[in-house]
Amino acid sequence: MRGLHSRKGSGYAERTLARRYVQFLDHPLTAKDIWHILPPKTSTDPKPWVYGCDGKWLGRVGVFFIHRNVTTRENLFWSFMSSESYEAIGKDLSCLAGLLNNHLPAGAVSDWKGAIVASIASHFGLIPHQRCLAHIIRQAKRLLPKYSPFEATQRLRGITKELFLIETTHDPSVWKTSLLRWEKQYGFMLKEKTIGSQFIKKKWWYTHGNLRRAWRLLTHDQDPLFVFLTNPLVPKTNNSLEGVNSNLKQKLGDHRGMSTARQASFLSWYMAFTRVKTEMDLRKLWAYWKNRFLRN
Repeated sequence: MRGLHSRKGSGYAERTLARRYVQFLDHPLTAKDIWHILPPKTSTDPKPWVYGCDGKWLGRVGVFFIHRNVTTRENLFWSFMSSESYEAIGKDLSCLAGLLNNHLPAGAVSDWKGAIVASIASHFGLIPHQRCLAHIIRQAKRLLPKYSPFEATQRLRGITKELFLIETTHDPSVWKTSLLRWEKQYGFMLKEKTIGSQFIKKKWWYTHGNLRRAWRLLTHDQDPLFVFLTNPLVPKTNNSLEGVNSNLKQKLGDHRGMSTARQASFLSWYMAFTRVKTEMDLRKLWAYWKNRFLRN
């Protein structure tokens, strides 16, 4: 593992340190293990809280998925899954719901992927669920280039950025009115088609495909965009988890060269140590791991 050479004064060679540390990567503790060793405060705190989740893809092999109490910024559960499927996420949430007992979240915030929405509804019930505005704005801005030569693109990009300024229950109607005005002036562009030549298999396509995608993103199923207005506990973004993912990316960058399996193990340990607050916590963690994997 890179970075071990920085352990100056340890009295051990780099290879010796690597050999000693690699056993932890070969035998990581699961989130369920950590819950039983060092239960999160959420498990005993009766206050209402909001659930958030997001994943960090490790190449194309799989995703390291994190479940978090975004109200108190506490990591609750994590796992490495091959994809963000309903089955994989549902398996996590089923386990998490069991660990939480009856202290389920009062709300949720996510990037609104179908598997996530369905899994939350199945395991936590029909709680208020906010679609992350930061994700919406970021996706729309990718589809609407800043320096596009089309006025329609520039105008819709501007309306997109105004979404983040919504603060009162009156603001959504004003924002939707801006969309209707845009449609009245530029809506014809959404229907324009390009006819393919005889040398192309595709006979036709929409000329402004990205503009159409951005329009649909902003206009289809709008209610989840404004859940936070009537549920003060629910945030408008999933930025709490974006910060966690950023840290994970940085940590992986500090230890390049590991296989995907080792990366997943490394991140599992990193998440485990976010639960360690005292020397006693560290001793409990070490005692559990030692008794489980070093018995012989």
